[in-house]
Amino acid sequence: MNATNILEGRTAVVTGAGAGLGRAEALALAALGARVVVNDVGPSAGDVAAEIKALGSEAVAVTGDVGDWSMGDLLVRAAVESFGSLDIVVNNAGVLRDKMLFNLTESDWDDVIRVHLKGHAGLSRAAAVHWRTASKASGAPVYGRVVNTSSEAFLFGAPGQPNYSAAKAGITALTLATAQGLARYGVRANAICPRARTAMTAEAFAAGVPAPDGLDIMAPERVATLVAHLASPAADRINGQVFVVYGDMVALLAPPTVEEKFTAADGTFTPQELDERLTPYFSGRDPHRTYAAYSVAGLDTTGTQRTP
Repeated sequence: MNATNILEGRTAVVTGAGAGLGRAEALALAALGARVVVNDVGPSAGDVAAEIKALGSEAVAVTGDVGDWSMGDLLVRAAVESFGSLDIVVNNAGVLRDKMLFNLTESDWDDVIRVHLKGHAGLSRAAAVHWRTASKASGAPVYGRVVNTSSEAFLFGAPGQPNYSAAKAGITALTLATAQGLARYGVRANAICPRARTAMTAEAFAAGVPAPDGLDIMAPERVATLVAHLASPAADRINGQVFVVYGDMVALLAPPTVEEKFTAADGTFTPQELDERLTPYFSGRDPHRTYAAYSVAGLDTTGTQRTP
């Protein structure tokens, strides 16, 4: 097997694959030989499946909302019944309902959490059931890859996206739980925090600097290359990791560190002792020095980020 067909014989499910990043991911997997179950809420899923077939690969479209819990089982069943296996899950589907917290409605919250977080969880659960059953039946680990779509919004706590930021934080935690809970069965789960110029993000980026290869520096295909790698056999030692990916960069994030530990002198803090210990520690502190990982924004060299 050469580098151009490293996913031959594998089956992938990609959600939100009717356009943008999901479409690029589905095409990238197909280009490496994978058979693809293309999911989206509208007819665009069929268009992308047809596009994959025109390129000589196999694909089937499954239209439906991943926010419906039963869709996870349907997508797993479609993979197994159409192609005989399920090997790769790329959770990508999402919606935006951007509002400041004081303008956020219940439906704004519910829609985003349902499609992003519940959508990731529903398909991941169904895939986990399938892989666990297959591993127990064979008495050996299976081939399983999960690539979840988080966002730098969970690192920053984007002020106009409290719902989206919360969903992406949940997806990151779900990824870690998936990685730890399914590793024994052969499954590897990782999360990406991508940036890409798509219809959903068209207003988010300026034109940027042309890349030497002629590809838009914010092209979704750049993200899809990492997704394809994480789906490949070469990524067997990559598990429970979070990557920021866009432009010419893939950045592996480190876990949080403990900045300072405060220990009660007599074993139990009193209000007075907390005041004496914490108040001076935070006195004069830069208001941007919080748990938010603003330093990650400094990685950008694309020249595409709009300033307020």
